[in-house]
Amino acid sequence: MAAAEEEEVPAEEPEPAAEEPRSFKDLGVTDVLCEACDQLGWKVPTKIQIEAIPVALQGRDIIGLAETGSGKTGAFALPILQALLEVPQRLFALVLTPTRELAFQISEQFEALGSSIGVQSTVIVGGIDTMSQSLALAKKPHVIIATPGRLVDHLENTKGFNLRALKFLVMDEADRILNMDFETEVDKILKVIPRDRKTFLFSATMTKKVQKLQRAALKNPVKCAVSSKYQTVEKLQQYYIFIPSKFKDSYLVYILNELAGNSFMIFCSTCNNTQRTALLLRNLGFTAIPLHGQMSQNKRLGSLNKFKAKARSILLATDVASRGLDIPHVDVVINFDIPTHSKDYIHRVGRTARAGRSGKSITFVTQYDVELFQRIEHLIGKKLPAFPMQEEEVMMLTERVAEAQRFARMELREQGEKKRSRNDDDDTEEALGVRNKVAGGKKKKRKA
Repeated sequence: MAAAEEEEVPAEEPEPAAEEPRSFKDLGVTDVLCEACDQLGWKVPTKIQIEAIPVALQGRDIIGLAETGSGKTGAFALPILQALLEVPQRLFALVLTPTRELAFQISEQFEALGSSIGVQSTVIVGGIDTMSQSLALAKKPHVIIATPGRLVDHLENTKGFNLRALKFLVMDEADRILNMDFETEVDKILKVIPRDRKTFLFSATMTKKVQKLQRAALKNPVKCAVSSKYQTVEKLQQYYIFIPSKFKDSYLVYILNELAGNSFMIFCSTCNNTQRTALLLRNLGFTAIPLHGQMSQNKRLGSLNKFKAKARSILLATDVASRGLDIPHVDVVINFDIPTHSKDYIHRVGRTARAGRSGKSITFVTQYDVELFQRIEHLIGKKLPAFPMQEEEVMMLTERVAEAQRFARMELREQGEKKRSRNDDDDTEEALGVRNKVAGGKKKKRKA
């Protein structure tokens, strides 16, 4: 069963805003950055931006409580860039994030917002050659976006690199940084950066650990909370299906056929299951691509970009992709393996119905998942409806699915042997020997 979830600390209700500002200019953002927002298509500020930006521009520390997809990056990037315009300086700001993908995404937004003023940012994450990162740090970028582990590595081992002049520290998804047990790394970082700095702490949930971090790192902060309750977006239609665990794959194939034409994000609990399911679906003619922690950083970004560019309609992922990734066109999120932490459910389904669009989520509940599912319903405060299905049609798929399962297992084994011999990790995108054996039966399969 799931580990006990960390106890929540209730967030105080934010003060009701008097008159909502209508533009970034009203919030006090300088003209050149307003133009950058305009070019990015940010017409009006989001709730968290309205709450946080004016306070940040006054030079106060901030605790931002906001759900995923609420425009947090803009809420901290704009005040940092504005301060940088006033006092240009290298190694000006550090943004800590829990995952590599999120770090790249934040970097993209800094580059886009700061392109007209020549801002340089560097991403420092694991899975990438440290030598090239050391060279990038030697050029002293304005903004560093990093995962805590790799940054500590550079602070300890890269000659000449320090953060003694740092003016801004941002911790994005702080609850997740601490959940992934980066506490010792965060402590080390706090020890070597100036006490006299501005600190922004952003978190979807206020846990005991985040409160402890707040006491250690922030001076007299202002709390900007836009959602103190756990919420899933209103335009999201959420369903569950209750199924015997041995027919899970068949039900997945049934739903992908039923909702064909949509783009899907399917969450699995392990890297191995993500890879296996991707192979299974490919053998049945679906354009599926995996994204998980055992793939090299280049392959992970490659998968993400293929999916973003709509070259693939199905992305299978572990929770490495449940937080913060903004992939605009996800129509359906499927929880193939139910999340063990209910809060991860909110983040997973937050990948769809973003920025006012509608979306669907379907959670698979087997006989072993009932308790976890009840926790999720309790957390979001609603009972989910069952997704309508034709059992007989699902059962008609079982034979074909069983054959594809067999091929997927063979391919997984083949990849394992390849990996051992080459010591390389494979995205499963390349054609493997087994694929040719399937090619004959594939035409028939596509018709179904």
